[in-house]
Amino acid sequence: MEVALTLPAAFLVGLLGGVHCIGMCGGIVAALTGSLDARVRASRGRFLVALLAYNTGRIASYTIAGVLLGLLGQQVSALDPLTGFPVARVFSGIFMLLLGIYLAGWWPALRWLEQAGAHAWKRIEPFGRRFIPIRHSGQALVLGMLWGWLPCGMVYAVLTLALASGSPLDGAFTMLAFGLGTLPLMLAMGVAFSTLARRLQGRIVRALAGITVLLFGVYTLATLPEDHRQHGAHHTHGPSPDGLY
Repeated sequence: MEVALTLPAAFLVGLLGGVHCIGMCGGIVAALTGSLDARVRASRGRFLVALLAYNTGRIASYTIAGVLLGLLGQQVSALDPLTGFPVARVFSGIFMLLLGIYLAGWWPALRWLEQAGAHAWKRIEPFGRRFIPIRHSGQALVLGMLWGWLPCGMVYAVLTLALASGSPLDGAFTMLAFGLGTLPLMLAMGVAFSTLARRLQGRIVRALAGITVLLFGVYTLATLPEDHRQHGAHHTHGPSPDGLY
């Protein structure tokens, strides 16, 4: 998928994925908010700074993961001319379809992946306990970075976009755009979790979010980058009249 479309797509997936974040991260946001020192919670300014620090750390982890997946995608994409098949792009498209189905609530297509990733989270989560109670934004930043590695089907699906980008830099920007898309809801959840939960868990909202992501998946699978089209065209041409290709 072209970068010009990938970044808005990643941002919208993060923004619309709020229907999933409510269930997946709502408890974590509440726990992180509760782990703040009483003096931090008592000051609105310090409280908001802590929330921003949490989310800055989380988005930083997404961006790092985007660099790693973009680097892997660069290696995978190097094989495309040999196979004539854009593996990373097809993989990304399929994941986006599964995410759309998952967000819409039609089928828990990615739950198995989150359950598998939960084993890794059990090893990461204990490190966060060392920073509780949180007295300053530096501690919140570190906890936010740990939070960014929480197993999440939505994050994994967008990481496939970073993979398909075939570039560490593009992968980083893809995950940064996704993280910024999740930011408004994550900040709001720290203040008014119960109200948002009721509004975003409705069937219509979930269906609209899922269908939008499904369309991104369809587009990803239905279109090929220009270089792949040219590669295919090159191989379909027969020899010229003078016997040269």
